Amino acid sequence: MSLTIDTHHHMLPEFFFEATNEKGNPVGGLKPHAWSIAGSLAFMDELEIDIAVTSISTPGIELPDRIASKKLARKCNDFAAAMVSKYPRRFGALASVPMPNMDDAIEETCYALDVLKLDGVILFTNSQGIYLGDQRMKPLFHELQRRKATVFVHPNASPDPVAHALGLTDNLIDFPGDTTRVIAQLHYGGTFAETPDVKYVFSHAGGTAPYLAGRFAIVDEMKIMGDSSIRGTAAESFRRLYWDTALAWTDPVLNHLRNIAGMDKVVFGTDFPYVRTDLAVKGKLRIKSNPDLSAVEKKQVFGGNALKLFPRFDSVKISNK
Repeated sequence: MSLTIDTHHHMLPEFFFEATNEKGNPVGGLKPHAWSIAGSLAFMDELEIDIAVTSISTPGIELPDRIASKKLARKCNDFAAAMVSKYPRRFGALASVPMPNMDDAIEETCYALDVLKLDGVILFTNSQGIYLGDQRMKPLFHELQRRKATVFVHPNASPDPVAHALGLTDNLIDFPGDTTRVIAQLHYGGTFAETPDVKYVFSHAGGTAPYLAGRFAIVDEMKIMGDSSIRGTAAESFRRLYWDTALAWTDPVLNHLRNIAGMDKVVFGTDFPYVRTDLAVKGKLRIKSNPDLSAVEKKQVFGGNALKLFPRFDSVKISNK
């Protein structure tokens, strides 16, 4: 049996959820089950997941008060570090950073990676309407490039009020749309090209970006977004990025990812605790039973590819249960 690593596994301590979500109106439109460390472990045991790389969820840390944001990020990171320290063979953790202030984000990134030794950073597609590909975000990405960091990108709701006036839950269309939006901006704005050593993981199989790969190629061929000789083509960026299977585990999605990125860039994710456990079980079984994936490819997806992102887990054995 091969190692299974869940790269999309949220930790939602009560203090974080209360500070960032309105009661009865959770961000994205779906209220998750109450989260606890014990609940994560029980879920992992049921799905035979060896390691979960935890991260906070929407909307990230973007409180109106700058000091409150800094304190919340530090509290989340200290909590995550304590959890990893107690269960080093079961959990990893991605650092939370206060956004969109760059000085604060860089300061907390340095603390979380240097002092707490967390496994990477989680960033959200936009914070208070400022997207990751915005020129104002460049100092943070330069720091992440210097560290050759692993960066997990998770969607946030669109800042456009029209998107929320359609009677549709954000996690149906808007989350995948925002992920696609930021992939395009990071590529065409040159951030990907300027950070060749950053390892990017995009949640939910990159939203709709893989489906639009042919459209990206036409835009590049026609030079609609300018000359790609320096930044490279979108197709080249797609082959460099990692894509997780959270809510995107069906055969057509995986086959498409093979074509545009390669199965060596697909990592397993569940989206716990937002997804129902029975659906997560079905999702994992769907991957295991996919007739188009070889045994080697399945091993890569479930854990092998994640070890390239989180090499410290290479020493973890299956006997940790």
